Amino acid sequence: MRTDAPPRSGPDLRHHGDAEVRGAGLVDLAVNVRAGTPPPWLRDRIAASLSGLAAYPDGAAARAAVAARHGRPEEEVLLTSGAAEAFVLLARTLRPRRAVVVHPQFTEPEAALRDAGHAVERVLLRPEDGFRLDPAAVPEDADLVVAGNPTNPTSVLHPAAGLAALARPGRVLVVDEAFADTVPGEPESLAARRDLPGLVVLRSLTKTWGLAGLRVGYLLAAAPQAAALARSQPLWPVSSPALAAAEACCTPRALAEAEEAARTTAVHRARLLAGLAAVPGVRVHGEPAASFVLLELPGAAAVRERLRAAGFAVRRGDTFPGLGPDFLRVAVRDPDTTDAFLAALAGCREG
Repeated sequence: MRTDAPPRSGPDLRHHGDAEVRGAGLVDLAVNVRAGTPPPWLRDRIAASLSGLAAYPDGAAARAAVAARHGRPEEEVLLTSGAAEAFVLLARTLRPRRAVVVHPQFTEPEAALRDAGHAVERVLLRPEDGFRLDPAAVPEDADLVVAGNPTNPTSVLHPAAGLAALARPGRVLVVDEAFADTVPGEPESLAARRDLPGLVVLRSLTKTWGLAGLRVGYLLAAAPQAAALARSQPLWPVSSPALAAAEACCTPRALAEAEEAARTTAVHRARLLAGLAAVPGVRVHGEPAASFVLLELPGAAAVRERLRAAGFAVRRGDTFPGLGPDFLRVAVRDPDTTDAFLAALAGCREG
């Protein structure tokens, strides 16, 4: 694990998995959204909200639902136009002296900070360490630290205690939990923690519920911090259909369904990992815990192109700081899709 000042040129921080599949007609293993979503009951709930589009959005009910879901006061919840908006709000609102982003992880936090004129340092987690975070690697004087849990693209779930150890007065600690609900029981989540100074937790409804096109997420923070970030938002930043979805996804029924989906994902992930272990040259570092797996194999860039020719889209890894051209990210799918992908991967390796 090391701390780096990024070079002037480097990975394309604006490349995302949707670029791998847009208009290509491929089996989508590049985007980490649960297949077959949103479910019919959620689509119906969203559709029902359309009758009220003449009125301006009112986020009160959705905010109350999110607050109740995490056991927090409503003033500690900020609804956002997708979790990605939260990164922009943080970049526009904060004035860090030393901003540190833990990589490899989702690249949008660093991109947003750089767009806002902030210098960014990187703490790079290493494959030989299983991409595990050592809190001691984060500079003591960093006043903004951004980490993911479970981390995209490594799928590693860091212990909550290790992340909590990074919190301290005078520091904003941002934990991106966009994939937390893909882990059964959410055992390492900090979403309910109100005792950690400077903690900001980000959540997405995109991954489990298939709502990428609706743009809805939220952040959890101390009331003064949430209010400061809200002042950087435009008026009515979250649409009425998105608010309806946020409220619906916090009901007991939805939470039970998400938990069941997480357990199913764990079973399907085990099948994928077992299959990958049988493919010569493929390595998986650490212990994947989320709805995707990061794999390393020689010549991954060429394999990725062969997979495309075979009908499968996977996410390139070289746009994530700390990785390189020999990494690919693969979404966890149902057994039939996984078996077909594994057969195609084995064929591509042989080619």
